[in-house]
Amino acid sequence: MQMKKWQFWLGVFISILFLWLALRGLRLGDFWGAMQKANYIWLVPGILVYFIGVWVRAWRWHYLLGPIKKIPTSTMFPITTIGYMGNNIYPARAGEVLRAVILKRKEGVPVSASLATIIVERIFDGVVMLAFVFVNLSELAKLTGASGFVGNIQQVAVIGTGIFLGALLVFLLAAMFPHATAKIGLWGIERITPKRLHTRIISMMNKFLDGLASLRSPFNVLMVFFTSVIIWLLETAKYWLVMHAFDFSVSFFALMLMNGIVNLATTIPSAPGYIGTFDAPGIAVLTAYGVDQATAAGYTLVLHVALWVPITLLGAYYLTREGIKWSDTLREEAETTSEA
Repeated sequence: MQMKKWQFWLGVFISILFLWLALRGLRLGDFWGAMQKANYIWLVPGILVYFIGVWVRAWRWHYLLGPIKKIPTSTMFPITTIGYMGNNIYPARAGEVLRAVILKRKEGVPVSASLATIIVERIFDGVVMLAFVFVNLSELAKLTGASGFVGNIQQVAVIGTGIFLGALLVFLLAAMFPHATAKIGLWGIERITPKRLHTRIISMMNKFLDGLASLRSPFNVLMVFFTSVIIWLLETAKYWLVMHAFDFSVSFFALMLMNGIVNLATTIPSAPGYIGTFDAPGIAVLTAYGVDQATAAGYTLVLHVALWVPITLLGAYYLTREGIKWSDTLREEAETTSEA
């Protein structure tokens, strides 16, 4: 996806800044020593557990799309991995739009409806990440003395919780009262947007509201929340398994905290692949737990690669297997959708 140059270079600058903050004072000899002593066989079960989590993500998306169209999880899984690939190699989480466009091509689901379910996913993910932080607030209070990025996370968690819960409330109200929401939306559209675009925007709004249909049931909301917790616990399990490759040990709860902080930090604009914004807070959390900087840096780098490479390769494989080419037509379709 083509991005404005200033947005791309801003992301690169932020990534470089975060990497500098994370790696300043690092002794390269100690770092390479930690990397050479690592037992990389632990990456295998870690990656397997992670892919189980991706499958649960595909099931969750299938569940959210259920009121619009019943699509098997086996069909959703390849599209989900393609979306991960897009997020990993393009800025601004472009993979989210990419998977909505591919789902439209394959299954005829309107892009606006798909994007509504994807936004709901991200809101629930954010709520769970903040829950991971809150569960460990008492532990976090012990780490703020020399923890770098961790020091202000309590305040960030409170603000973030307000934002995510506020967004979730808005979406739940929109789902439960679609007609009232449509009336309010129509009122705004008629007064804010050009008349020539009214028909198109109203159609997109209605399809978007259709995408929220799964949230009209309290049981469905609980199911989406439950699966979101499972997804992030499985990802934390990968953190725990990869930890065994290195010469240190922290609790599973410490890794839950790291997972929450790291994934909240990756919402900050950065170079593709969350370079820097993933690594700096991860290293900061581990050093705050007493892990030496070289080992923390080695572990975080290997974890980042293990999270990035397998899913990106699998997404690229499925993109090729599905017969979908990353052509100018697909790129333009995705860009037009993201701008709409």
